[in-house]
Amino acid sequence: MITAAAGLLSAACGSSTTSPAGGGASPSPSPSLSPPAATLPAANPASPLCQDVAALRTSLKTLTHVKIGRGTVDEIKSDIADVQAKLSALVATAKGEWQAQTSALQSALDKLKTAVSDLKAHPSVSMVSGAVSAVRGVSAAGGSLLTAAGSQCPQASASPSA
Repeated sequence: MITAAAGLLSAACGSSTTSPAGGGASPSPSPSLSPPAATLPAANPASPLCQDVAALRTSLKTLTHVKIGRGTVDEIKSDIADVQAKLSALVATAKGEWQAQTSALQSALDKLKTAVSDLKAHPSVSMVSGAVSAVRGVSAAGGSLLTAAGSQCPQASASPSA
């Protein structure tokens, strides 16, 4: 299992709680800690944009939690295709929003496709290592995109319940 890649995605997408520097109990978050509504356009989790972000997040989680080996190449290819479809839908809905992050994720997916093809053609430890590295790249790029999208769709960037 790609624990390191999953950890990167969880860290990038997960919520975190920090204690105050003094160490005491953390106060409950107050409504004033939320950014003003004017800075967050349409943070409605039911919006098509937030639905696409959530779908991509789920698809990325599936891809980054796969075991990599010669026998899993077809599963990985299917997972890549699913992430690609979710990314394409998000790009269409986002209309240029997060372009740097979506391009980085597309590039990482392309590298992973190549690594998986190489693994299938020449199964070896070094090819598995290359595929693991490529999954980490997808995880990092996906985490960056989900972090950026979290400003408009905070529910989509929260850590998964399961």
